[in-house]
Amino acid sequence: QVQLVESGGGLVQAGDSLRLSCAASGRTFSITAMGWFRQAPGKEREFVAAITWIGGARYYADSVKGRFTISRDNVKNTLSLQMNNLTSDDTAVYYCAEMESVTTAQAMLSPHYYDYWGQGTQVTVSS
Repeated sequence: QVQLVESGGGLVQAGDSLRLSCAASGRTFSITAMGWFRQAPGKEREFVAAITWIGGARYYADSVKGRFTISRDNVKNTLSLQMNNLTSDDTAVYYCAEMESVTTAQAMLSPHYYDYWGQGTQVTVSS
């Protein structure tokens, strides 16, 4: 089992930056990929970004491409999401998730293929 703990959320203004972190512990040797998802009130959980654990291949949702950067430290077992030029549309609870099996690009975009999830961290962007 893998435990994931997010941190770094908060209240910011439009145009500001924020950096989220996710610390993984437990069976971290089984991680093949990790991702960030977000869920706004009344909406479904949506893909934000993902990264393969060994190769570091990155994938982004179109809505965040060019503004967000996902990174990982597979020695410290941490995942980060640097978010720049935030808008009110980015307001949501952000979750990190871990995958232990498939690492196809298509699978990494779907929450259904992730095995473990953090508790989430709130990001609120005021306009």
